[in-house]
Amino acid sequence: MSTPDDDIPFFGDDEPAPRMPAPGQGGIAARAMAARNAARPTPNYLAGLNPEQADAVESIDGPVLVLAGAGTGKTRVLTTRIAHILNLGLAYPSQILSVTFTNKAAREMKERVGVLVGGAVEGMPWMGTFHSIGVKLLRRHAELAGLRSDFTILDTDDVIRLCKQLIQAEGIDDKRWPARQFAQMIDGWKNKGLGPAEIPEGDSRGFANGKGRALYTAYQNRLQTLNAADFGDLLCLPIRMFRANPDVLKDYQQKFRFILVDEYQDTNTAQYMWLRLLAQRPAGERPNICCVGDDDQSIYGWRGAEVENILRFEKDFPGAKVIRLERNYRSTEHILGAAGHLIAHNEGRLGKTLFTEQSDPEHERVKVHAAWDSEEEARAVGEEIEQAQLKGRALNDMAILVRASFQMREFEERFVTLGLNYRVIGGPRFYERQEIRDAMAFFRVVSQPADDLAFERIVNVPKRGLGEAAIRQIHDVARSRGVPMLAAARDLVLTDELKPKPRKALSDVVEMFARWQGLMETTPGHELAETILEESGYTEMWQNDRAADAPTRLENLKELVETISGFESLRAFLEHVALVMDTDNNPDLDAVSIMTLHSAKGLEFETVFLPGWEEGLFPHQRALDEGGRSGLEEERRLAYVGLTRAKLYCHIWFVSNRRIHGLWQSTLPSRFLDELPEAHVEVAEMDTGYGGYGRSGRFGASGGHSGGPYGASRFDKAEPFAGNYNTPGWKRAQANKTDAARDNWGTRSGPTVERIAYGESGPRGATIEGELVARSTGTTSAYTIGDRVFHLKFGNGNIASIDGNKLTIDFDKAGQKRVLDGFVERVG
Repeated sequence: MSTPDDDIPFFGDDEPAPRMPAPGQGGIAARAMAARNAARPTPNYLAGLNPEQADAVESIDGPVLVLAGAGTGKTRVLTTRIAHILNLGLAYPSQILSVTFTNKAAREMKERVGVLVGGAVEGMPWMGTFHSIGVKLLRRHAELAGLRSDFTILDTDDVIRLCKQLIQAEGIDDKRWPARQFAQMIDGWKNKGLGPAEIPEGDSRGFANGKGRALYTAYQNRLQTLNAADFGDLLCLPIRMFRANPDVLKDYQQKFRFILVDEYQDTNTAQYMWLRLLAQRPAGERPNICCVGDDDQSIYGWRGAEVENILRFEKDFPGAKVIRLERNYRSTEHILGAAGHLIAHNEGRLGKTLFTEQSDPEHERVKVHAAWDSEEEARAVGEEIEQAQLKGRALNDMAILVRASFQMREFEERFVTLGLNYRVIGGPRFYERQEIRDAMAFFRVVSQPADDLAFERIVNVPKRGLGEAAIRQIHDVARSRGVPMLAAARDLVLTDELKPKPRKALSDVVEMFARWQGLMETTPGHELAETILEESGYTEMWQNDRAADAPTRLENLKELVETISGFESLRAFLEHVALVMDTDNNPDLDAVSIMTLHSAKGLEFETVFLPGWEEGLFPHQRALDEGGRSGLEEERRLAYVGLTRAKLYCHIWFVSNRRIHGLWQSTLPSRFLDELPEAHVEVAEMDTGYGGYGRSGRFGASGGHSGGPYGASRFDKAEPFAGNYNTPGWKRAQANKTDAARDNWGTRSGPTVERIAYGESGPRGATIEGELVARSTGTTSAYTIGDRVFHLKFGNGNIASIDGNKLTIDFDKAGQKRVLDGFVERVG
């Protein structure tokens, strides 16, 4: 098959490059071309490449896997390889298939190739993302996929709306079986290349009591009727088209003389199948496919990426050449040493060791810091940043990389207090998130009933049956009488102007706000906020939402409520937020970047802060519960990505106490900390005002081990109240310290938490994949049931029951909590 762009020549010098014979063919033309190429001088674009990069560029015969470590110049290798192929005349631009994962990466690659080869890059129609190339294929062969060439591509909202229509048409309760959940299931099936007939029976039964397959079939039929495709179809339909039409597949296999794939470790099953089909060649002919990736940076398993795709490359393409790019041009030897030692604990990897030739004895080692709680962690990081500023370092060169988005809030609050500019990358700032804006709108109407903008935002949130017509009537009444919308609603429900259903719904809204306003002066702000979110149904709305980000939104709401507890009233908190929201969002501003670790992939900064390295947060407990060993290894790869974002300075933080899901919890240092090498890591001095952990263990003064939660940890406490700790929270804890605290908390040994090693048995425990097993130490508590005690975070309460050194306490304000006896003191 030929297309008009097949005849676009590449003008590498003053003559067009003649068409090369097909791979495997010899003859006079091939020998003449080889002689011509041999006579050429080394092109300028090859200058400056190290030997491994040059090998990756010039290895253009047969399958090649380039294992490109972080900061090793993989983009340069890809673009130079394309330029080299074109310069040698081995293919026309239109005969190269170059696949990336994002439009941004595709644009960057096209720009770089353009610098190297000039206008020829404009003749590369097959350079783009998997989805953009899928669209091009389907537009050309729409009839083979059961579509017309003018088909529509549905976005996420369209897909959810269509799913909801189908669910309701089947008489299924869409509250119990939400359309969003089903849309995500369809996306997951398509990521695996599965059509309705191919999904496992268990998956079919996993939705609407066994109706998953029938709904999926109805969904695909409806798409065909609408002449539409979703994003999953842009991958799956070309696969089906190629399988059903071998002649079309053969044409494209012959057309694409060279295939290049970026970020191969992030491909899902459908993308893998798509590439495998196009890369096939007749017997005796080697495919010219080059995949570039890093198995140590595969961090998107939660959205369908299969790290196994890159791990089995040599099996898929026998005789493939594997080239490792290990010379790093970004980070210091200490950062690379720490990251390399950490990732070496993963078993599912091909293996490589990054190194740098820019070694300098003045380079700082990776620093590990400890803090009392997450608030102090944010305060300490803020001071580190201010000190760096005094040394002339720019804020734009600094980043805070968090494991979970709820961690961002305390850093944002602290930076506003300090007057430090910041920006949130990959998502809105905390107070700009949808769920936070909605909650704030409720609070604003309660505090200021005349706030029409806030009222209009949430009057029908959650859905109450108040459509545009009802809201327009409220507007009309408000304007005609010159009163706020809430007052107009109060009047409107007393008339018959609205239909009974919306009138009842609006009446409920009016009554709720009246009740909440009556509590303003007598109820603490955080309690009132929690009441508003509960009674309005807003919390329940997200609890019932099956979307992947719903748990995160609930965490953010709990974080918001806890934040309000630090203010004297709800009004005071709203004034504070007004100042937070007023910070400058100028993109040209010198500002610290705050983002999740997942968003940081591909970026680099002079200084990186990695907070929250604690068990349950990092590695994340959900990843361990759902993925077992594979989940743990992906979390470790995420830690590796975080470390390798830093060029000169890297600071890791962990805390003794963190508020998770709205509750304060005692935390354990992450297992990843003990996997860092001593030679490249420095534990920050604990007498600086920001250390809750003693000096025992491998990095301690004594050189001994304290027998921490995983056996011997260098981050275990020797004595929790030792050292010069100057924060208010620490001073209060020191004033309340007891013998029980010294005995039961000092070594962080109650409860004892065994680390269950994968594939191990014996004294460390049975073999259990991805689980932490906690057991009582058997220590007898010094307290008795009924004792009146005080807890630093939860206040006063009475002991309801005792299990070893674990106490169940009915706190006066915080309700019933389970805590270690070392955290409380007897009072009264």
